[in-house]
Amino acid sequence: MDKVTVTIDGITLEVPSNYTVLQACREAGIDIPTLCYAEVINEIGSCRLCVVEVDGVRNLPASCIYPVQNGMNIRTNTPRVREARRVNLELILSNHDRSCLTCIRNTKCELQDLAERFGITDIEFQGENVNYPLDDASPAIVRNPNKCVLCRRCIAECQEVQNVFAIGAVNRGFDTLVSAPFYVSLNDSPCISCGQCITACPTGALYEKDHIQRVYRALADKRKHVVVQTAPAVRVALGEEFGMPVGSIVTGKMVAALRRLGFEVVFDTDFGADLTIMEEGSELIERLKYGGKLPMITSCSPGWINFCEKYYPDFVENLSTCKSPHMMLGALIKTYYAEKMGWNPEDVYVVSVMPCTAKKVEIERPENMHDGLQDVDAVLTTRELARMIKEAGIDFVNLPDEEFDQPLGMSTGAAVIFGATGGVMEAALRTVSEIVEGKPLDKIDFEEVRGLDGVREATVTVDGLDLKLAIVNGTGNAKKLLDKIRSGEAEYHFIEIMGCPGGCITGGGQPIHHPNEMAEVRKLRAAAIYQADKNLPLRKSHENPAIKQIYEEYLGHPLGEKSHHLLHTHYSSKPLYKVTR
Repeated sequence: MDKVTVTIDGITLEVPSNYTVLQACREAGIDIPTLCYAEVINEIGSCRLCVVEVDGVRNLPASCIYPVQNGMNIRTNTPRVREARRVNLELILSNHDRSCLTCIRNTKCELQDLAERFGITDIEFQGENVNYPLDDASPAIVRNPNKCVLCRRCIAECQEVQNVFAIGAVNRGFDTLVSAPFYVSLNDSPCISCGQCITACPTGALYEKDHIQRVYRALADKRKHVVVQTAPAVRVALGEEFGMPVGSIVTGKMVAALRRLGFEVVFDTDFGADLTIMEEGSELIERLKYGGKLPMITSCSPGWINFCEKYYPDFVENLSTCKSPHMMLGALIKTYYAEKMGWNPEDVYVVSVMPCTAKKVEIERPENMHDGLQDVDAVLTTRELARMIKEAGIDFVNLPDEEFDQPLGMSTGAAVIFGATGGVMEAALRTVSEIVEGKPLDKIDFEEVRGLDGVREATVTVDGLDLKLAIVNGTGNAKKLLDKIRSGEAEYHFIEIMGCPGGCITGGGQPIHHPNEMAEVRKLRAAAIYQADKNLPLRKSHENPAIKQIYEEYLGHPLGEKSHHLLHTHYSSKPLYKVTR
């Protein structure tokens, strides 16, 4: 890459010729403020907070989109620059709902941070301050236009990364609004409830539908047996909400905190993941053996399921019929476990702690009901659980580690890696290979299916058959792969698709970081997931003794009548828009 020489605030340095001024300034150790900027996907220069002075340029260019040139002299802290940034920030604030103390992003808001950085104590301007109604019809996501700063980062995430196009900018000037097409609610739009728009939003304009109060009501109800389960990805992210480094494994502290919150029983969704492998692995073997619909595609990501049903209904038959792990476990808690404990299933209340907002929609799917009951009654995101722990005054960082309850708290490393893209595929390969070949694996780690690239391919030989595999994360990447399959350019036996970039580790319910930090966050959380796998004594789903026990005592065998009734579901084509007359 060619280099150019630039001078920034008197410091001369060489930078790549394809850099923007913003990149050059950061290379020089200067933190230029931004609000709308998200690397690659949203470099639009609309907020004008990143302006700088450049010799020979009359106006103040937005550094995030202004390219460097050889010999350029840049000044980032002149009176003119400071005044322009301050005025632009005050203009944004003048039209913003500034009820910060009651905002869900209070103290974790980029706009609030910028106001503090610039010492804003008074605002000279008066905006229109239109009082838009909340869009809270979705079971998963609430949209508050009054908190929106029109940075368009959510639009970029929805359109450029996820290829969903559920939201966009409408109107002009003061009337500009981020909205679903035709002003319909998110619930009636093509939204797949993945929540990636929430993690991209710098303010409180987008957030998850709150289930905290319904959980508190259940905990206070003496007739209810409240059981909680936790997803694999939560244990490598929850600590961040309490100041711990990204990628900290906090499984034991999480279990201890849940008990202190009053949950009667604490189970591990990883048990459901091991169960998923037994059912899904058997389903794959059956399809390969008897000519079933191929490629078989995983079904444990509800965001991906929503995308498939709306955008690619011709692939619905390719989906595994397995419910997702937390739904499987919820069904067993209300049947198998309730029977063992002598509880009435109607008095059992199941709470799932998930990295995902789409799980809030999944629990309401009528296809997942059994005997008139939901498998899971409430879903808390990682962020919601953190808020409950803080409200209860629990010193999370110093909690002693505690263990999950048994038997539905016993799991393997294969289940833990469900949290990272490629994990479901690897867990399935560990079990399918041993079952089909009838002998222990020579090497347990299938590193060829690991990684954070959007689309990855691999071929693994199992009992003489070369299995063609694909691993995808993010629905935008799923679109690319499915289009290739549609056109006949690609052919596979088994595909894992996760709706969120990076998989569950960066789901829409996880702790929020700036979009520019997410690549490193994904890497650290994924490394923690694989470390948690290595830390466990058992690393194959079919070796889990509690899994063997439940089949012997209750389910019979994978794909049997009872497991089909409790652990499997069906999917169907869904319209992009819900039309009401």
